[in-house]
Amino acid sequence: MKKNTQPSRRRFLKQGAVLGASLYAAPMILRAETLGLNGRVGPNGRINMGFIGMGGMMSAHIGIVHQPDVHPLYVCDLKPDMLAAAKQKMSAWNFKDVVATPDYEDVINDPAVDAVFIVTPDHWHAAIAIAAMRAGKDVYVEKPMTLTIEEGKAMVAAEARYGTILQVGSQQRSSSAFRKAAEIVRNGWIGEVKEVYAGLGDFPPAVLGAAEPIPEGFNYDKWLGPTPYEPYTADRVQGRYSGGWRRFWEYGSRKNGDWGAHHFDITQWALGRDDSGPVKFTPKGYNGAKYASYEYVDGVRVIRDHPDRKGYMIRFIGTEGEVCVSRDEKIESTTADLVSRPLSPSDVQLYRSVDHKRNWLDGIHSRKKTICPATIGHRTATICQLAGIAERLNRPIQWDPLAEQIVGDADAQRWQDRPRRAGYELPA
Repeated sequence: MKKNTQPSRRRFLKQGAVLGASLYAAPMILRAETLGLNGRVGPNGRINMGFIGMGGMMSAHIGIVHQPDVHPLYVCDLKPDMLAAAKQKMSAWNFKDVVATPDYEDVINDPAVDAVFIVTPDHWHAAIAIAAMRAGKDVYVEKPMTLTIEEGKAMVAAEARYGTILQVGSQQRSSSAFRKAAEIVRNGWIGEVKEVYAGLGDFPPAVLGAAEPIPEGFNYDKWLGPTPYEPYTADRVQGRYSGGWRRFWEYGSRKNGDWGAHHFDITQWALGRDDSGPVKFTPKGYNGAKYASYEYVDGVRVIRDHPDRKGYMIRFIGTEGEVCVSRDEKIESTTADLVSRPLSPSDVQLYRSVDHKRNWLDGIHSRKKTICPATIGHRTATICQLAGIAERLNRPIQWDPLAEQIVGDADAQRWQDRPRRAGYELPA
């Protein structure tokens, strides 16, 4: 008699139960489109994440892996020691399957990755972020969002084209003190603002030392990326907390792109200029100017490093009072009740976020814009870059915020973008 090879119903159900149990026992990393979500994470879905740039600044962000809806898949850095340390940290946190790679392309080309954290030097922000957006990833990118004005325009276009949920790391917008100060200004409680003092500080000059041997395993050419080739020195590639690469114009806008990315951003927010910008930038020393400054079309001046900030990071001076604000929730106004005064229904009430990274995660689930999307990050970065251009050329720069063009200075206008080395072109 021929043996019946068809499984019995009992046997079929038993095999199915075993298979189901094994699937539940194993970690499942499913891309959103597998669940019929058109390539996006669902309201209660887990966000598979890659981390690119594992230096000192990433240490302020990497704890996001402990959020219940985040699952790390990759850590990425060109420096072998930082990559190994990041992998070790993930293993210590019981994320033992996280892949460590020196190449960001591995991260963004993996369809299992839903979102990426980009914490590289400024000159790599745009290329990685645009490539990630094109690959369908949501993006958190550190500030300033870009190295050049034209990169910023490309980032804004990519955000709109791909429907990306993007957060620029201007975390002061998620501070209650900075939000309150901005609301006080926006609602006219200190009258018309005339001047803003913002404290940025100074970096020492960049050190152009003798060439040093490139450390084994470090892809220095890729670290330089689109910027001009320069001989390797350890000082050039050190992290921002030591000054390091941010002191070099090739990779950033010095203090304009360091603290300026924070305080110029809050100034834009408070003045209601997130879709616009200043019209004139004047560098320190020009015609005896004691301080670098920029000016809006209505005459409001933002003065960098004015000593009379009363110990605060930012001081807003109006016709009927003032408000000063710093980190650690420090805020003070000339009339004390302004800080405690509640907003009325008719008052301007700014976007409320209490946790910058959580705001991004919530946006990934809801597909609602974050508190600092590319459109806002670009306008702030533009101020950082224009202030830097004026400083480098040692002359005032006129800016048309509507056309987004430097006016009447062809040499300065060329600095709106920078040549990129072959092989490191900006993604379309």
